[in-house]
Amino acid sequence: MHISVLLNESIQYLNIKDNGIYVDATLGRAGHSSLILSKIPNGFLYAFDQDSEAIEASKTKLSKIANNYEIIKSNFVNMKAELESRNISGVDGILYDLGVSSPQLDEDYRGFSFHKDAYLDMRMDLSNKLDACYVVNNYTKEELIRIFKCYGEEVYASSIANNIVKYRENKKIETTLELVSIIDESVPFKYKRDHHPARKVFQAIRIEVNDELNVFEKSLKDALELLNVGGRICVITFHSLEDKICKEIFRNASSIPDSMKHMPIIPDEYMPKYKTIKVIEPTKEEIERNPRSRSAKLRVIERVK
Repeated sequence: MHISVLLNESIQYLNIKDNGIYVDATLGRAGHSSLILSKIPNGFLYAFDQDSEAIEASKTKLSKIANNYEIIKSNFVNMKAELESRNISGVDGILYDLGVSSPQLDEDYRGFSFHKDAYLDMRMDLSNKLDACYVVNNYTKEELIRIFKCYGEEVYASSIANNIVKYRENKKIETTLELVSIIDESVPFKYKRDHHPARKVFQAIRIEVNDELNVFEKSLKDALELLNVGGRICVITFHSLEDKICKEIFRNASSIPDSMKHMPIIPDEYMPKYKTIKVIEPTKEEIERNPRSRSAKLRVIERVK
């Protein structure tokens, strides 16, 4: 079952107007979209997802609430182009809930989970050609080390990559638990005591397969341009790499240019168009209710001019 993380907080900080135009960049199972739709009887919701199963489940849910919405089957990197093709050049709020949805983790065959045996897939869009099995079996040792370090911040990246390359000389690595076993043998026992040894490597491969960080960075910059004055963007991240990108983009958008900071009076045209509102983390109660929320962070920015 999917439990939306920071649900009430993200909807509260979107500052929803009942006649506004809103975008849910990450529809998933429509947890956030359902609440947004219920608050905009005179507005409109555009929701993006590339997972056909999520879209079908969400259609059923949203159609029971209202019909002033459209689900767009596309990666949110295409948000600006998709909205412009519908003659939408400005919106009143955009929500990102990043990471993998609970059903994707729970469905064995999707290959996202390191707890269940499945084909190494990890594609959020099942029509994509690149999957986890290709990455694990075809990337060079150097490429594997790079993604494990950059996208997983994995300290044992070299020994894990080395063992993957050795193993696949004799047999193709096809399932999640095969990969988990190789990772398990590549790290010291004390490392395994603190956390599951496969967590960071699976995260890194998933980010590589779906090009998540580059896609998010481009999409978030486009999202800022789409905002109407008074509109807000709420971003829920689940790991430090996403949060770092979000923090940097928000800081740049809401800062006075360095060349102007020394001036006693800053001309209005150099004042930032945006201001950061809040950084929110889940309460202890939410983490107890939904352990998957423990690493979540919500950042909020508003367009002010």
